Amino acid sequence: QLQFVESGGGLVQPGGSLRLSCTASGFSLENYAIGWFRQAPGKEREGVSCIPSDGGTYYADSVKGRFTISRDNAKNTVYLQMNSLKPEDTAVYYCNGRVPISSYWGQGTQVTVSS
Repeated sequence: QLQFVESGGGLVQPGGSLRLSCTASGFSLENYAIGWFRQAPGKEREGVSCIPSDGGTYYADSVKGRFTISRDNAKNTVYLQMNSLKPEDTAVYYCNGRVPISSYWGQGTQVTVSS
């Protein structure tokens, strides 16, 4: 089955760090722009960061300077390094790409920032 697989979430204190991983089952991420998204309880899903296939990175203003997106094509993995975490970062985090792979939403990984 073709799908994204997210991992690395957990419970951390404010100011802590996590590194999320995004892998793909059944296809290669190398040729696609890949983004991280998040959805908090009662909120709409929002874009967090994106890494195009041909270079560059993009970040939402709310995470700029704290999060870093990167990819390791040899491992077919896209990472999201999350530093200086705040309670408002609490959400389920997902990765995805554009058509034709955009329908392959995974289960997401829960990030909880709390004392």
